[in-house]
Amino acid sequence: MKSETMLPLGKVDPGLREPDTPLDVRTIAEGAALIETLGYDGLAVEECKDDPYQQLALASVNTTELSLATSIAMAFPRSPTITAMSAWTLQKVCEGRLILGLGSQVRGHIRRRYGMEWTAPAPRMRDYILAMRAVWQCWQNREPLKHDGDHYKLDLMVPLFDPGPIEHPDIPVHISAINTNMCAVVGEVADGIRLHPVCSPKYIEDIMVPAVERGATRTQRDPDVVDWCMKPLVATAPDQGRLEVVAESVRARVGFYLATPAYKAAFDVHGWGDRVDQAAALSREQRWEEIPPLVDDEMLHTIATVGTYDEIATLLNKRFGHLIDRVEFSIPVNDPDDASLLSSMVKELGKSDALRP
Repeated sequence: MKSETMLPLGKVDPGLREPDTPLDVRTIAEGAALIETLGYDGLAVEECKDDPYQQLALASVNTTELSLATSIAMAFPRSPTITAMSAWTLQKVCEGRLILGLGSQVRGHIRRRYGMEWTAPAPRMRDYILAMRAVWQCWQNREPLKHDGDHYKLDLMVPLFDPGPIEHPDIPVHISAINTNMCAVVGEVADGIRLHPVCSPKYIEDIMVPAVERGATRTQRDPDVVDWCMKPLVATAPDQGRLEVVAESVRARVGFYLATPAYKAAFDVHGWGDRVDQAAALSREQRWEEIPPLVDDEMLHTIATVGTYDEIATLLNKRFGHLIDRVEFSIPVNDPDDASLLSSMVKELGKSDALRP
C-alpha cells in the first residue's frame, strides 16, 4: 500500500491558525496550495462547519497532485443518489483525486440535529454504499439503475438527471468506524477505514483489525486491500512548558469522548468502561467541568500522543506505524520557520518504512 500523510485543511493556513480555530472557507484555495508545497500527499476536510464537497472543490483549484478526501462527510442525512452526484461532480473537477470518506453519525445527532429516524447504522451503511455504487454504475456504463436493498430501493434514472461517464469513475469509498459492526462493513464493501481519534493501538489491533477481517470473509475479499487512515489525537508544542498547556486542552477533548457512550468500547478495552458511565452521567447533568479529572495521565497518554515538536513524528511512527497507511497531522503555520519545520515532520511521517507497507 502507498504510504501517505494527509492534512485537515483547517489546521494549516498562511496566517495565524490554532488547532481549534474555526476554518475560514475563504482561505482554502490558498491553504491547499501551501499544503502541496509542504510535501503532503493529500488533504482531508471534515463536515463540521462548512460543506466538505464545496471545500474540496475550492481546494482543487490551485493544486494538481494532492489527493482530496472527505474525512468525513455525513452519509445518512443525504440520499445515496445525492452523495453519488456530489462525489461524481467533484471527481470531475479534481480529475480523479477524490477519496470519499463517509460517516454515519450517532443517534442523538441523527434524531435531534438532522430530524431523521434512527436505524442500526452498520447495515444501513452497507446498503447505502451499494446503492451509491449502483448509481455510479448506471452513469458510467449506461446501464439501467437497479438497487433493491433493505433501506434503499432505486430504479429510476432519466436522461435529464444522468451526467454520464467520467474519466476517473473509480472513487475510493472509506467508512468512519469505531465499533465492530461498522468495521465488518468496511471489510465487506469499503476501500478504506477512517479511525476515530479515540482509537488506541491496542483497540485497533485487538478489536478493529479482526472485525474488518471477519467482514472481508463474507464477500471473499482480501482485508489487506483496506486502507487504514487516522487523524490521531495529538498534543504537541515547541517546548515542554507550552506542551503542558496543550496537553490539558487535549485532556478535556478526551473527556468529551469519554462522555460519549458510542465510544465506550474503545475505553472498555483498557478497563475504563465505568468511567465512561460516570462521564456520560455528568454530561447529562451539564457538569462538564467535572469530566476532565476523570482522564488521568495514564488514559491521556494512552488515547493521545503527547510530545514536543522535535519528537512528535517519531512518537506517532512508533505508535501507529505498523497499523495505519495514512495519517492526518499538522501544526500551526505562522511563518516560514513553521512551514520548514512542518515540512520536515511530513517527511519523517512519510518515510517508506514508517507506515504500513
